[in-house]
Amino acid sequence: MWKAKGSYLFTSESVSDGHPDKVCDAISDGILDMYLSGDGKSRVAVETMVTKDRVMVVGEVTSGTVASRDDIESKVRDVVREIGYESDGFDWRTLEVGVEIQAQSGDIAQGVDVGGAGDQGIMFGFACDETEVLMPAPIYYCHRAMENLRDFRKSERGSGFGPDAKVQLTLRYENGEPCGVHTAVMSSLHEESLSESRVGEMLREILRESVPEGWLGSDTTLHFNPTGRFVSGGPACDAGLTGRKIVVDTYGGAAPHGGGAFSGKDSSKVDRSAAYAARYVAKNVVEAGLARRCLIQVAYAIGKAEPLALYVDCAGSERVDKEVLQKSIGEVIDWRPLGIRARLGLDRAFYGRTSSFGHFGREVGSDGSFSWELCDLEESLCRLCGVEKRLSAAGC
Repeated sequence: MWKAKGSYLFTSESVSDGHPDKVCDAISDGILDMYLSGDGKSRVAVETMVTKDRVMVVGEVTSGTVASRDDIESKVRDVVREIGYESDGFDWRTLEVGVEIQAQSGDIAQGVDVGGAGDQGIMFGFACDETEVLMPAPIYYCHRAMENLRDFRKSERGSGFGPDAKVQLTLRYENGEPCGVHTAVMSSLHEESLSESRVGEMLREILRESVPEGWLGSDTTLHFNPTGRFVSGGPACDAGLTGRKIVVDTYGGAAPHGGGAFSGKDSSKVDRSAAYAARYVAKNVVEAGLARRCLIQVAYAIGKAEPLALYVDCAGSERVDKEVLQKSIGEVIDWRPLGIRARLGLDRAFYGRTSSFGHFGREVGSDGSFSWELCDLEESLCRLCGVEKRLSAAGC
């Protein structure tokens, strides 16, 4: 068995769509979608910074889609309005928006145009059988708490709650299985009129709805707005940057991250596309029952199509020969950037949906979003490994 014996604690965190860094991710991905909607081959690398009353957008774009400065500013305001910022210090109607965008470097383009990777780097994909969506439990339930808080805030009952929020869950593990919440820390921006007791009451209710029944007990330590006050927040008080929540975006620290951020980048950048492909294959390995846990690392050189290396680690949970499994993983899809983009349909404009609540463990959308969560490689993987198909208990 790959899972640790005995008892231990593991912690992950998530943040809301209104966290300053996530506002930046949403703006960068919104601008990416704007270009892709008119030209699926657009090359986009857009970074955003937010602070009090100001948004700055910079980057490189080469696209058949013509977007003026006014178009980009309009997209920025639309994104901020949808998140819900309409208050002193950060208001979608009165923001000052700066735009500095230039064409992609010709030195990079000459390698990407022939199908090479848009940059060097290492990417990781991971899956495990702790949850039905084959994600580590701590980050999965953190994301659910933030989604539920977002839905609550936008309902009639959520009046007075603001867009900026965070959650951190420390889960108890017994014999490698998550079994309860040891400590929860949850904070939400709110209006002065809401008492701390009211805020705590609502956050407790949302948290209880977000984790399995029975996981919050008398021995669970709960911290709601632990400073005692969260009236000032969001970009009005805290600067944000694109790509600063990469562990939140991936596996909550339960698996490595190669270092590259996702938001604002088109799929020629393997930081994004190869990380999606690695998750896709790792998830199918676990869903096929070939392992209970699967970590995949893939490496690229800028301008080169073929991966430099592929590494697989199932921590001893594999049910087939390790070398056979690694060889099968290398053959089951085309790991070249163009092959990944074609397989997963990554030239479509759906990236705005990925900017909050994690890029993995999500439901595949009718627009093609989260295609890397599909479980359609099981039969191929089993055939390559020389075993009969055996579905895991998780379901896809």
